[in-house]
Amino acid sequence: MKQNISQILQANAPIDVEAEGWIATVRTSKNVTFLALGDGSCAAHLQIVIGENTIERTLLSQLGVGAAIRCTGTLVPSLAAGQRVELQAQRIDLIGAVDPDYPLQKKRHSFEFLRTIAHLRPRTRTFGAVFRVRHALQMAIHRFFDDRGFIQVHTPIITTADCEGAGQMFHVTTLDLDAPPRANGAVDYAQDFFKQKALLTVSGQLEAEVFALAFKNVYTFGPTFRAENSNTARHAAEFWMVEPEMAFCDLAGDMALAEAFMRRIISDVLTRCEADMDFFDQWIEKGLVQRLEKVVQANFAHMTYTEAISALQQSNESFAYPVSWGLDLQSEHERWLTEKHVGRPVFITDYPRGIKAFYMRLSDDERTVAAMDLLVPGVGEIIGGSQREERREQLQQQLHFFKLNPADYDWYLDLRRFGGVPHAGFGLGFERALMYITGMQNIRDVIPFARTPGHASF
Repeated sequence: MKQNISQILQANAPIDVEAEGWIATVRTSKNVTFLALGDGSCAAHLQIVIGENTIERTLLSQLGVGAAIRCTGTLVPSLAAGQRVELQAQRIDLIGAVDPDYPLQKKRHSFEFLRTIAHLRPRTRTFGAVFRVRHALQMAIHRFFDDRGFIQVHTPIITTADCEGAGQMFHVTTLDLDAPPRANGAVDYAQDFFKQKALLTVSGQLEAEVFALAFKNVYTFGPTFRAENSNTARHAAEFWMVEPEMAFCDLAGDMALAEAFMRRIISDVLTRCEADMDFFDQWIEKGLVQRLEKVVQANFAHMTYTEAISALQQSNESFAYPVSWGLDLQSEHERWLTEKHVGRPVFITDYPRGIKAFYMRLSDDERTVAAMDLLVPGVGEIIGGSQREERREQLQQQLHFFKLNPADYDWYLDLRRFGGVPHAGFGLGFERALMYITGMQNIRDVIPFARTPGHASF
C-alpha cells in the first residue's frame, strides 16, 4: 500500500518514496522550484525540491496551485526551518491539470466565500483541519462507547413518530404534490408509499429505547433532520446526533456518563490532533486548547433549574431575554451560569414540565421532570438528557398534556407493559460539539455540505 504524506513525513531519511497529492504553493528561487504538496492526511505539507533540468520546462509550467501530481524521488533531511525532511524530485507525473481560474490561490478567503465552493474548500488549511478533527471526534465517540460495552444501533431515518413533539419535521412522500389524493378534505396518506404519513427523523431516541430494553446499554450515531426555519449560526436542517440509552439507569447515572463522555472525547482529540488543534488555537480562537484542558480537568457542578433561575434573577445582569420560572434558558443565561456564576461546566436539572419533551420522567410535584442539560463555558448547553418515563400511566398523562395522539405511540407504551425498567439517556449534537472543540463559529463550517433554509447545494 502506498504511503500518504503523513506517513512519509515520519519516515527515516534518506529513502526513496513516491508521493501523491495536490500542490498548495509553488515557489522558484535560483532555478530551483519548491512545491508544497498536501493530500489531506495531516496539517503539514511535504516540500518537494525540483532541481534545474530535472523535468521538462513544459511540464514545469503546468505545475500550478491545485494541480494533482505524483512525485518520485529521495526523501532527505531538510536544512530548512520548520520541516524535518524534504523530497528531492527525480520524476513528476501530472495526474490532474488545473485551469487558470482555480479559486484557491494563496490568500485569505472568507468562510462565506468558501461555502459557495464547498466542493473545493476541504483543500484549504482551515477545512482540512476541521474535517480531520471531525473524523477524530467521531472515532473517539465510538471508542468511548465500545470500551464500555455499548452496542451501536442504526435507527431509522424515515419514521412515523415525532420524538420531540414539535412537529418541525420533513415529510417523505411519493404522492403527486400538484394533485394529492384526498379523503374528507385532507391528504389521503393511505395511498402513499408507506400507507401513512412518513417523516424524516429528528432523533433516534425512541427506537434506541427499544434496544436498551434488550441490550441494556446502546447508542445511536446518525443523521437527523429538523424543518425549523432558522438561519442562526447554530442551526442546520440536517445534522448528526449521538444518543446513548441505558436501561436500569436514573438521572444521576445519566449525568455521570455524560461527564465521562465529555472528558474522554475532548482528551482524545487534543491528543490525536495536536497539530490541527494548535492551528485552531493560533488562527481561530486564542486560548482554545487551554479552555478545553480546563473542561477536562474541571469538577462539574450541579444545580437545579429553580436554583439557576434564582441565581440569574439576583445577578443584576441586563439580559436580552427575560428570566422567569417556567421559561426556557437562553444561551446568554446558560453562558452566565457556567462562565461567571460557577466558572466551570455545570449540570442544570429538574426543568419545568412544560418546556421539555413528553418522554421525560414526571417528578412527584408534577411541575418538573427528571431532565438535565450540561452547560460548558463558551457555548452554554452542549448535552441534553433525561431519565425517561418508565411508568405507563404517567406516560399516557404526558402524551395528553402535550396533546399528542397515544395511538401514534402504542408501541412505545408497550415497552412499559412488557418488562419495562427505569432508563435514561442523552443527546449530543455532533456538529455543535465540533464547533466547541475547534472554535469554529458557524455550523455551516463544520459539516461537509450544509443544509439550511434556502440552501441544499452540492
